[in-house]
Amino acid sequence: MGRDVPAITITRQDRRAYREKVHACLDVLERMLLESRFDAGSRRVGLEIEFNLVDSLGYAAMTNADVLAAIDDPAWTSELGQFNIELDSDPATLAGDVFSRLESGIAATLAHASERAESAGSRLMMIGILPSLRRRDIGEHTISSNPRYRLLNDEIVAARGEEMRISIDGRERLLAYTDHILPEAACTSMQCHLQVSPEMFAGYWNAAQAAAGIQVAVGANSPYLFGRELWRETRITLFEQATDTRSEELKRQCVRPRVWFGERWIRSVTELFAENLRYFPALLPLCDDEDPVAVLDRGETPSLAELALHNGTVYRWNRPVYAVADGKPHLRVENRVLPAGPTLADALANAAFYYGLVHELAEMDPPVWSQMPFAAAAANLGEGARHGLEAVVFWPGYGEIAVTELVQRHLLPLAARGLSRSGVAAADATRLLSIIEQRCLFCQNGASWQVASVHRLQDGGLADRDEALRLMTQDYIGRMNSKEPVHTWPIM
Repeated sequence: MGRDVPAITITRQDRRAYREKVHACLDVLERMLLESRFDAGSRRVGLEIEFNLVDSLGYAAMTNADVLAAIDDPAWTSELGQFNIELDSDPATLAGDVFSRLESGIAATLAHASERAESAGSRLMMIGILPSLRRRDIGEHTISSNPRYRLLNDEIVAARGEEMRISIDGRERLLAYTDHILPEAACTSMQCHLQVSPEMFAGYWNAAQAAAGIQVAVGANSPYLFGRELWRETRITLFEQATDTRSEELKRQCVRPRVWFGERWIRSVTELFAENLRYFPALLPLCDDEDPVAVLDRGETPSLAELALHNGTVYRWNRPVYAVADGKPHLRVENRVLPAGPTLADALANAAFYYGLVHELAEMDPPVWSQMPFAAAAANLGEGARHGLEAVVFWPGYGEIAVTELVQRHLLPLAARGLSRSGVAAADATRLLSIIEQRCLFCQNGASWQVASVHRLQDGGLADRDEALRLMTQDYIGRMNSKEPVHTWPIM
């Protein structure tokens, strides 16, 4: 979840002071690493899940302020658009029946929130992009009230200096221009957090990068935007374009985008934080009163607020996170490639596959990234997002291979071994990984079900595209609440 900021005007002096402070924070972080100040023993995980708010007809409901007031739970927060909210799960140790406990806890929280949302005239929907979303639902008039979002919008638009161009070539083509960042609000995701030791951070980040394209292909759930059938996980390219601060000239100069896969494997976590400072100017240059050097000299733990804030405005698909819990600093890999949904069972299956796979990949000898060009991992992300379960990806030892074959024959056994070596209960691992296996067997994930359902409605003459999307949205919500995984859903 993003840090709240006050309504404020940014001055040139603010930017200079912020730059100096954030570099001081990086120096302190490097000192903390040298002095072994970090929590290295815990292996905690946590999920953030974003939801769309939908009205009784199946369209976006601009009601997040009312819904959050009705839920009245600090685990739920606003997101950029008035039709979005987010749930932050309690962290849990990656061991035993961790996934059953996460599932039961989230299910109880979600049941309460759904009931309260309905009292405010809205329903919750877990999906990568709301299929029934209309262009008129996206605009400055639908930005959430938190001043952070207004400031972020103004700074990105000012940095770009011109309208934003959204151009997506998929099964169909979309071209749109906007003078705000609200298309980003169409992207609803699930973030998987994994706490790791500083010594192992590079290995786990590299492993997460290697796995990203596979995750997206298997979990794709965003095939439609503004009535067009685009990529199977359109959310990936939409998010990259909606938050791009570069002009066309800067793109041609190969200036790095703020939504970034990266360009190389790493050897330490400091490389990522240093790159963020080197390549990306501040979007929210707000200084905290804390003196991180003085705090560290007293033997206490600094919040490094400026470093954390800057890091939060560089949207890496696998992001490094510095945080403090119970007075002890720790590092996390935040995996951001997955869409929300379709069901809680599907979401937990996606998480289990990710945690098991990256654990095994990070511990392998030789490591997978020593056998895989970084460009191949980046290409896999694009291939998985474009084609979903029909993707053909590169993997060391197998070359070009269908993603369904790769997952079923090779990666699911690795994920199962990784979960077992982490101490995860066999029943949890088997139940959830079997959901991933069945998706591959039946070639049905959220994206393929959506597309097949809409095509059937249209081809049968039952509805035009817009109405088919609305009807499919309504059916999706009912099946999401049935808790049956998406590979079991019949086509409408």
